[in-house]
Order: sequence, then C-alpha cells, then structure tokens
Amino acid sequence: MIQPPLVPAELALTADGTPFAPAYADVYHSAAGALEQARHVFLAGNDLPARWRQADASAGFVIIETGFGLGLNFLVTWQAWQMAGAPGFLHYVGVEKHPLRHDDLARALARFPELEALSAQLVRQWPLLVPGFHRLHFAAGRVSLTLLFGEAEEQLARLAARYDALYLDGFAPARNPAMWSPTLLATLTRLARTTATLATWSVAGEVRRTLEHLGWRLERRPGFASKREMLIACRHPAVSPAPSFCAPEKPLAATGLATQHTAQHRAIVIGAGLAGTAVCECLARRGWQIELFERHSKPAQEASGNPAGIVLPLMTRDDALAGRLSRACYLHALRRLAELAEVRWASCGVVQIALDAAHERLQRDTVEAHAFPAGFASFLSRKDAEALVGQPLAHGGWWFPGGGWVAPASFCAALLAAAGNRVVPHYDSEIVRLERLGTDWAVFDATGRQRARAPHLILANAMAASRLLPADLTLSLMPIRGQVTYLPTTRRTLPALHHVLCRKGYLTPPAAGTVCVGASFDRNDERLDLRVADHRDNLAQFEALLPGALAQIELPADLGQLGGRVGIRSATGDRLPLAGTVPAPITPHQATRLTLDGVPRETGLHVLLGLGARGMVWAPLLAELLASQLAGEPLPLEHELVAAADPARFQLRRLRREHEARKKV
Repeated sequence: MIQPPLVPAELALTADGTPFAPAYADVYHSAAGALEQARHVFLAGNDLPARWRQADASAGFVIIETGFGLGLNFLVTWQAWQMAGAPGFLHYVGVEKHPLRHDDLARALARFPELEALSAQLVRQWPLLVPGFHRLHFAAGRVSLTLLFGEAEEQLARLAARYDALYLDGFAPARNPAMWSPTLLATLTRLARTTATLATWSVAGEVRRTLEHLGWRLERRPGFASKREMLIACRHPAVSPAPSFCAPEKPLAATGLATQHTAQHRAIVIGAGLAGTAVCECLARRGWQIELFERHSKPAQEASGNPAGIVLPLMTRDDALAGRLSRACYLHALRRLAELAEVRWASCGVVQIALDAAHERLQRDTVEAHAFPAGFASFLSRKDAEALVGQPLAHGGWWFPGGGWVAPASFCAALLAAAGNRVVPHYDSEIVRLERLGTDWAVFDATGRQRARAPHLILANAMAASRLLPADLTLSLMPIRGQVTYLPTTRRTLPALHHVLCRKGYLTPPAAGTVCVGASFDRNDERLDLRVADHRDNLAQFEALLPGALAQIELPADLGQLGGRVGIRSATGDRLPLAGTVPAPITPHQATRLTLDGVPRETGLHVLLGLGARGMVWAPLLAELLASQLAGEPLPLEHELVAAADPARFQLRRLRREHEARKKV
C-alpha cells in the first residue's frame, strides 16, 4: 500500500511574530516565549534534568514528543541535557504529520540565537520530506533523534520503543483532535515504561478522562504565562486500562527490544566488510567494546573491495516492503556518508534508465503515484535525460540526485577509524567454530584455540556464516558472483560522464583513471577467475546504457587484457537482507502456532547478512537497527520493516511447509 505523500507545513506569522499554522488556525508556541514554555511545561513537567542525574550512565533516556513542529522542544531538551552533564544517551522520538521544508525550518529557528549552535546541526541533517522513520545522530552519537513523518496514529503504532518521558504537544484538541485521540493515547500508553511520566499544556476534559482510563495518575500544575493550568502524570500500574481504550498489542520480542538488551557491553563481530565494520561503528558509538575477526589481512577484501559501489534506492510501484526498506536505508546511508571523514565517494546523482517503453511508463507512474520530493527521485523523459547526461540514450528514466558511487573499502576504513580503540581487530584470523559457554559465545580458530568470548556475537561474514551456523538453520543464503570490468579513461573517445548510469548493469564516472562497468550476476558460483565472457557481457551493458558509444572506444582485440575484479556477494531467496537475532530450534508443529514475534531466539547470536549487490545501501541502517536492538533503544525502522529483514523468516516458512506436507501423508 502506498503511503500518502507528506504535505509540508505552511508557515505564517501572527502580528507579534509568533509562528502560525493556517491549516489548523493555531500557533506553534505561546507568544510569551517558546523556549520558556518548553522548559516550564515539558522539562519541569517531567522532572528534568533532575532525573537524568540519577540515571544509569550505561542506559539511555527515551523521550517521545507528539507534534515535533519547529523542533524547539527537542533543541531545548538537548541544551538542558548538555548543560546538566547528563550521563548515558538521550533518545528523542518526534512525530510530525506536516514537517517543515528545510528553508522554512532554517528561517524559523534563526529567531532563537540562544540555540544557534544546536539548531544549525538540526538544519544541516534535516531529512527529505519522505514518509517514515528518519534516524539522526548528534553529540558524537550521544544524542539521537528519530523523526516519524506521517500520521501520528499510524507512525507510533509501527514504533518499537519504551519511553521514560512523554511530551504531549501539538495543536489544540479542538483544532486537531487526531493528535489527542483515545487510540493514539492508548498506543502511547502501551509504549510507556512503568516509571514513565508525561507533561502537556492541555487540560481538555476529554484528554484528562482518556488518560485516567488508561491508568495515568494526573496532577494539575500552574500553566505557562496566560495558561492557568497544565497537566503532569505518572503511570499507575495498579490500574488496568479500560478495554475500550486499549491499543492493539504488537509484541516487541522479535525486535530484540525486550529480550536482547544486556548490561555487558561487549561483542564479537566476524567479518570486516561493509556489514561488519558498520556494526562495529554503531556499537562503538554506544560505548561497547568489540573484537573484530577477519580472515584476510585487512578489511574489505571480498565483495566490499570493489572500487565502486552504487548508492541508489529500489523503487516499487506499490510501495512494497522492499521499496520501503530500501528507501529508508538509502536516505540513512547518504546521511552517514556526509558525516564520515575520509570516505572516497561522489554524490553525483544516478540515472536509472528504463528497460523499454513499458518500463518507462511504469517509472513515470511510480513517481507520480508517490509524489516524492524532487530531491529524492523524479522521472526524466528521454529528452531531459539526454540533456542531463550529455549522451544519446534509448529511454528516459528515474533521476536520484543524491545518489552516486562510493569506494566501499574507504567507507569501511572510515567506520573503523570512527570506532577508534573500542574495536580490537584480529586480521588473518579465520573463525571456524562457535560455542555457547554459559551466557557467552566463544569463537575458535582452526587450531582449536579459543580466540574470544562475549555475551554477543554478530556474524557479518557473508557466505562464510553458513559454515558456522547449524546445518538445519534455513537462512536461504546463496552466493552471487559479480565481475566488474575496468575501462581506463585513456581509452580513445571514452564518453565524458558525470553521473552514474544504470539499467541492468551500471557505468560509473571516471575515478582514479578508471571507469567501472558491471556487474555480472551468476547465482551459486564462487569462482574468482576473471572471464572474457563476463567482460563481453559487461560491454554489452555499456552499449545498452550508451547506445553507439562502444563502437567509438578503442578496445584490445583480446578482451582478456581488460582489467576487472570478481566479488562474491551473499543474497537471500527474497533478495531482502538478514538483520537480527538467530532463531532457536522449534518443531514444524510449533511453527504453525507462531508468528515472527513469538519465535524463540538464540540469545546473543545475531547476523547481518544477505546484502547482495546493495551493501552500501543496506549496511548502515541495518547495522544501526542491530545495535539498537542490542542496546534496548527505540528502533530506527517500522516494525513491518524489521520483520521483513528478520533472519527467522525463512526458517518459519520452511517448518510450516514441512508441517503441511506431513498432514497430507
């Protein structure tokens, strides 16, 4: 189902300069002072910053705000957290149906010079206005902001989180009743810790009655400025919510939020490619200690060692799970690339050329149906695409202006550099066996020597993971051989190219004296030899991308003289990655009674595998997901997308099929 496009907020000003929303005929904050209102209502109302000083330094404090608006409550909270020298991590979740355009946000926040140092960072990272979850990091990772763009009821129902404080904000209940509905408040109550508090400026009777029915113990306090009263509340665990107010339960066990959190922040990661280094950086940012094992002499020596990885999303007309997950991962990858130093990459834009006229119509229809912002994706006619590329093309196609190419090895190196000494690498160290020892996992090399043990073990070593996991565990992993062909830019009349072109294959702009053309796609083939036949196929893809250009290039008579590289990618049967905790053994009969939420797990054993040809897109956000699961934080993805990447999905399907087959015997 296609999510409705976001409608950006239209920002106006009242006569006294207060930001005003014409659609709701209401102001964003009190005319008496936005920052003072935030401190009085939301900080003091939730006993902050006093509660931060008493918090466990290894834990995170989670706040949810309904109605993110201008972001002032977040910025004031971040400022107070910083000034208090609070320990641990601050996780802030903000929901917004009508987010501001980037330039409107910048203008609105410019009115608050006191917050300039913080607001500039928010403006710099402000996401494209695309529905769904967007995870941003500040203060060297100690402050995270998860923005949920869309209808509050829908977005919060998809959130896996447990919060400590709730900022009930938004336009007045009379003007925007959806933001105060019983269903929404019930969903928020379900996400609350037993020690959670809330604060709101509203004392509307319907809001009070709903909160009381849901088991909140209310207290009226003096309001801010001309507002006579406000509400604060804490949970009243002895009171069960009235059935009519209960939101549908969505168990959190499968997300790892409920079961995988541990006080021992130590982990082992196997594999130093894109997946493994991304996991290392995400855990190190949270203060974890990691031992990294890699069988090669340095990182990124297998599929992650290709000279160029293409960064673009997967587009689907019906907004299927693959398209939604890819979109979220793509946008997150672009943010991480912009944040990390020393990554060799170019945000030069990607043109995905249609396969034929029918595909061209599908591309146009997809963009029109989703109404994405132009900064994310647009459709170019053949004429417009040719004008952009500067070369004749067979068809028009999608244009992704933020996409481009990355040298994956440089990304891996930047991730490890960011992780610093929290990661201890062990190169030339192949792990051949895993063993559960008490509450730890231990890893052993070929000599039988135990190399390390820790409460958490993450397999991020592509196809090699299959040799470490139980033979009866179905992950549906398969090797995909991919050969890239190198064309030196000294080749006579090689077309000038400033953007990545892709169709069935891809073509990069010149980098370090080479143009990359690729890549072959051979299932269940793990041989690493360069093949003339694959060079020939790659050159055919070059011709399909730039009709007539191949004839103008001086090529060697023996294509075996061309350079290239072979990488073995791991992919799954449904072409979606695997990210999460490994399932524990169950019987076929048990499988018929379980959903993914209820599948038992091998505590502490996790995977990030099956990234296929989209490792640069999948790895950063799925590593963030896995780290959030292990740390017990709000998850950066909707629960449907977490389930789409769940490593238990193939095992559950296989066991159900076995059960049905036995019934027929």
